[in-house]
Amino acid sequence: MKNQPTRRDFLGATTAAGLLGAGLLPVHSEASSTPRPAMKNDKIVLGLIGCGGMGAADMRNLMGFPEVEVAALCDVDAGRMPRDIANVEEKYGRKPEVFHDYRKMLERKDINGIIVGTPDHWHALNLIHSCQTDKDVYCEKPISHDITEAKAMLAAATHYKKIVQVGTWQRSTTEFYSAIDYIRSGKLGRVIHVRAWTCDGARMGKHSAGKPVPDNFNYDMWVGPSKMVPYIPEYTHGNWRWFLNFGCGLTGDWGVHMMDIGLLAMSKDTDLPMPVEVSAYGGAMAWPDDDRTAPDTHLAIMKFKDPDFIMQWETGRDHPDRPNHGTEFIAEDGKSLMVWRGGWKVRDADGKNIPVENISVPTDHWRNWVDCVKSREQPRSNISSMAQTTIVCHLANAALLAGESVRWSKEKMDIVGRAGKNTSSYKREYRKPYSLQTKFA
Repeated sequence: MKNQPTRRDFLGATTAAGLLGAGLLPVHSEASSTPRPAMKNDKIVLGLIGCGGMGAADMRNLMGFPEVEVAALCDVDAGRMPRDIANVEEKYGRKPEVFHDYRKMLERKDINGIIVGTPDHWHALNLIHSCQTDKDVYCEKPISHDITEAKAMLAAATHYKKIVQVGTWQRSTTEFYSAIDYIRSGKLGRVIHVRAWTCDGARMGKHSAGKPVPDNFNYDMWVGPSKMVPYIPEYTHGNWRWFLNFGCGLTGDWGVHMMDIGLLAMSKDTDLPMPVEVSAYGGAMAWPDDDRTAPDTHLAIMKFKDPDFIMQWETGRDHPDRPNHGTEFIAEDGKSLMVWRGGWKVRDADGKNIPVENISVPTDHWRNWVDCVKSREQPRSNISSMAQTTIVCHLANAALLAGESVRWSKEKMDIVGRAGKNTSSYKREYRKPYSLQTKFA
């Protein structure tokens, strides 16, 4: 079966850019720690950081609501902005203000919401600075590049009392909504095994540096807090996620969707179970001479307690007799439920289909965020819940990079012991002068 959403494959675009360079790290505006009162007739005025990809798709969805107005766009690459500028002008009859440094855009006090559509390595700073300047956030997934960033982002959103919706829109579609309800209702029985997977066919090949950086592209700021590497155009827009300096591979890109459904169904609400131990195997096995640094083959096994079950995450080449992505639940008596983008089915222990009924989702993912910005209630993909799912993805990557099992304590929200702590999936050193604030008084 074909996977529907090619949207996320577009690249969550780039970040706010910089004719001013990377030296303006502090955000000068200060946020109020008092939550904004519930909105009724006020406009939700948005700014977009990262044009041309999923951030732009989110913007266009949000522009469909009458209480939303897009006022500003920001990107490090001016070449990725024209279509989005035209969309805003066509909708509102005026051009948005254009920025090349997101921190300057955040100084606009009339903007009260930010769409973060940048690559993974920029999400943390974009979101934290947005919260600090009193702005709610719609953030593309995965929320962070590593575990330390995820915890810092959650701390910032909590301290500044901001409403954050993460772009895991599967939580707002009929098939996943219905499948989760079916598992939670107990109709399948006691689940002991969860499988989640997607296929990985991305090959970068071999490219060398040497091409000049385009005049309209601030590559230094695009790299941002990551390690500086020579400019190779084929490895920036659209392909950055295959390089662990910038992205999290398919485990971050699709694991945060498919494992998220497994975790949600095995929970009672959006406080998710987290594994106590994770082991992983894989690497550059299909194309060992490829330039990509994210694994092309990844198999992770995770042990959970309360409830007791095993979850398996897999990226690979084939998908025999199943969709090329999905989540499957296996009960103790052999019944199973499989869900993917576009459908779901339940089978008895002999493999015969059992009739199922869909449940309607109250609102779509973007409407849910708009409603919660107004009411100050937590949205469907709130940052607390999505930090848990994202960390599970990072644990799968950390176990693979460490070459040993990684143990996790949900109570401490940290790795237990040393295994995994020396990997980029746990924490990375920020390139100067960038820095990550992790505590908020």
